[in-house]
Amino acid sequence: MVKVRRLDIPDVLEIVPAKFGDDRGFFSETYNADKFAAAGIDLVFVQDNHSYSAAKGVLRGLHYQLPPHAQDKLVRVVKGAIFDVAVDIRRSSPTFGKWVGLEVSAAKWNQILVPRGFAHGFVTLEPDTEVVYKVTDLYAPECDRNIRFDDARIGIEWPVDVDAVQLSAKDAAAPGFASVDLFD
Repeated sequence: MVKVRRLDIPDVLEIVPAKFGDDRGFFSETYNADKFAAAGIDLVFVQDNHSYSAAKGVLRGLHYQLPPHAQDKLVRVVKGAIFDVAVDIRRSSPTFGKWVGLEVSAAKWNQILVPRGFAHGFVTLEPDTEVVYKVTDLYAPECDRNIRFDDARIGIEWPVDVDAVQLSAKDAAAPGFASVDLFD
C-alpha cells in the first residue's frame, strides 16, 4: 500500500510507502511499479542518483533538464532531512512560476514526486543527510539547466538562513528566472 497526497501544486505529490517493523528493524517497498500505477503514477525510471551532504544548510538546485531529456524525479531521504522544492516552469500552466515545498525525511519515510516541467532543489535540515532519487530520463548535459535558488520573482521561503547556505560553484552562478530556458 502506498499513500499519495497532492500538494498545493497538484501535479507535485507526496508519497508515503508502507513500512513494516518489528524488533529486527523494518521492511518497505519504496518503489513498486504496479502499486504506483494503481495509484495513478505510471512512470518508467531509468536512473538512480544518491547525494550525500555533510552539513546542515547544503543547498542543491534549482535544477532541471529540458526536452527531449526532461525528467520526472522521485526523491526520498535515507538519512537526515531536507526541505524539498518544486518550481513550476511550464509557461502554459496555471501555476507557472509558483513553488511548493515539503519536508522529506528518513523519520517521516515520505517521498516527493517532482514531475517534468518543474525545477527542483533542496536544502539539508540536518548534517549527514543522504538523498536518493529516481529519474525518468538519463542525465543529458546539453539539456541541463539551473535557476538561482533565491530569485525574488519565485520567492522561495527556505527554512534556513540563505546567506549561510553552502552552494556548488554552478548553483552560485545560476541565472535568474527571467533569463532561463523554460517549458512551453
